[in-house]
Amino acid sequence: MKLTAVELRSLMDDVQEEWAPRVAQSSVALSISYDGSDITALADAPRLKQIFSHLISRALSVTHRVGVEAQLHARREGVNIIIEGRVRDSGAILSAKRLADLFEDESESTDGANLSLCNHLVMVMGGQIRAESNAGSGVTVTFEFMTQVVQAEDTDDFAGRTTARAAHVLVVDDNATNRMVAEAPCEMFDCTSEIAEDGIEAAEAAQSGRFDLIRMNIKMPRMDGIEATRAIRAMAGRKGQVPIIALTANADPDDAARYLASGMSSVVEKPIKPEALLTAINACLPGSGEDERQAAAA
Repeated sequence: MKLTAVELRSLMDDVQEEWAPRVAQSSVALSISYDGSDITALADAPRLKQIFSHLISRALSVTHRVGVEAQLHARREGVNIIIEGRVRDSGAILSAKRLADLFEDESESTDGANLSLCNHLVMVMGGQIRAESNAGSGVTVTFEFMTQVVQAEDTDDFAGRTTARAAHVLVVDDNATNRMVAEAPCEMFDCTSEIAEDGIEAAEAAQSGRFDLIRMNIKMPRMDGIEATRAIRAMAGRKGQVPIIALTANADPDDAARYLASGMSSVVEKPIKPEALLTAINACLPGSGEDERQAAAA
């Protein structure tokens, strides 16, 4: 999955432009809309369009009168954003069992394959998809997932930027969506990454010594980020010295001081600003900072 800064309103404009010629000669109307403010989100635009394409295709195939409605809705929830897509058809009402099995269809039919694929794509995004019968006729398919807002100034700040050198990064977070969001800047900055779901997995992975950098969430079950950092710092040699960047929504001075005292190298506050993360990464990697500037001037 490749996450980029996506203007949600523009994405739905693209979906409408793609489908306009296909329904021009059809007797079924297609309404495509975006409900929300002008938000730029961290998302996989091609996969989002693919989901809508499959759902719209299916809806049109089962609708013979009235029309089909496709909508994208975005709402903020704390430091995150919930993206919800809906496609409503005017076809037959399905039984409860058929609705429950809709996305597990193993048939070779086009609709079945497409709905199964939609289910897979939404799950990869860390989201959920469901189908419900409408009052009167038809079915509404709804999918949603959580991601982060990208501020307009951030897209300018990190455009074309890279880290001082290629790095292999361990992303540690217990939340699947947060891991997905945290991996995106790695791709933006030409770094490779692996994931760990909690502090125990992070400490086990760090034993290999194959990472140049660890991006560590603080609050996690089993072992939190502070405990994991102390465990890693107790390791002998290079693997115990790997730079560790704390990613946290609790970054007031007292908290930051506690994270640094545990052995972390830097603290970046959530929601993550790519420029702030890039600065922290370059400060932690050998070959950056003043040494790099002096080498360039020599």
